Amino acid sequence: MVVMRLRPGTDARKRGFSLVELMVVIVLIGIMAALIVPEMKGTYEDALLRSTSRRLIDVFHLAYSRAFSLNQLHRVRFDRINGRYLIERAGNGSAFIPAGEIPDGEGALDSRISVEFRKQDEALSSVAGQGMSAASEDPEVRNKDEGIAFYADGTADAGEVLLRDRDGFRLALRINPVTARVQIVELERQ
Repeated sequence: MVVMRLRPGTDARKRGFSLVELMVVIVLIGIMAALIVPEMKGTYEDALLRSTSRRLIDVFHLAYSRAFSLNQLHRVRFDRINGRYLIERAGNGSAFIPAGEIPDGEGALDSRISVEFRKQDEALSSVAGQGMSAASEDPEVRNKDEGIAFYADGTADAGEVLLRDRDGFRLALRINPVTARVQIVELERQ
């Protein structure tokens, strides 16, 4: 058995870090964190906005597939006041009833994301190079019940859903009336 003894004043100081060295490292970590955290805030908000858009696209696809496969009109309705969405199916007459049998057919959207629904007239097309369609700028074109209908023949109502986060980043989900597919359009920051 070998026993090593340190002589006082020689190797005892080389075994650890001094308080000054530890403080320098902590200050460097603080400076780097101060530079990185503001950059990550925008990344988090952007991820939240994109996550909400993917959730709504999934809901639109679900309503489309149910309408086509069951040969029955379905609608995705938005409740902007409570921040909720709901898939409904055609009932008796012109009334819609909630389609409670559809998993994830109802849910809440994140309160940090504002949702605005705009109905488009089929005759109006998107304005090239701009982030908004011509129909969405006209308040008379808006759908009062804030819903998008998906028909049994595979078509849908033309419309767009505008999503905006607190930092002003915006995405538009545009529904093609012929194919019922959703196009994501990144809009300029407000």
